[in-house]
Amino acid sequence: MIFETQVTNIGPEAEMFQQEKMLIFFGDDAPETLADYCYNIQLTPSTDEITTGMIFSFDDQAYKITAVGEVVKKNLDDLGHITLRFDGSETAELPGTLYVEDKEMPTITVGTKIAIS
Repeated sequence: MIFETQVTNIGPEAEMFQQEKMLIFFGDDAPETLADYCYNIQLTPSTDEITTGMIFSFDDQAYKITAVGEVVKKNLDDLGHITLRFDGSETAELPGTLYVEDKEMPTITVGTKIAIS
């Protein structure tokens, strides 16, 4: 386990990006312009590099990581901020985006545990 946290708040517009197969996470200090669109998480630093083949999980729902943007670890550690795309891309097009396999998106509630292993 290299990263573990939980969802502390869900912005009123956070689910609107699900139709784009995308979720936005941000620590509790999300900028006002983004806060409504984010799933807030407790800021917890990761303990190692995040690489393809690892597993990103929501409680018991697991997704294989297929690509990692170059600033994912830094943004996650410093701000609790990443964008998660459920499209199975094997090339990271955006530096702050983590890509996972293309399958049904998770159900997220306040208290949902998020982990990378």
